[in-house]
Amino acid sequence: MRVNRQVGRYFQLKSKQKEIEQELQELRNEILGFYEEQGITETIVGNYQVKLVKQERKDYDDQRLAEALPDPQLWRLLSKPDVSKIASLLKLKVITEDQLKDTYETKQVTLLQVDKR
Repeated sequence: MRVNRQVGRYFQLKSKQKEIEQELQELRNEILGFYEEQGITETIVGNYQVKLVKQERKDYDDQRLAEALPDPQLWRLLSKPDVSKIASLLKLKVITEDQLKDTYETKQVTLLQVDKR
């Protein structure tokens, strides 16, 4: 039966995906660690251009956010803090930055970009 093969193949690919994601995370950590230790944010390695890009991300606190947005309809839209949904509500002026102050922590995140030259 064709579906049996598809299910088996799906399982194989998902297992492979987990292995690949784990290896990518290990490589990413090693590369970031090396370049951050050296103080390098952009370099060329062979045929590859490597960039470390710093970004700030907001990590919302559920309890504080619920207190800041007491309107149950608004909270239902968010149900779980979703940074992109919150950003959309801010952009549409449904909520304000003042309402959100003290509901999140800003974290520095370093992205790794590797492009072929």
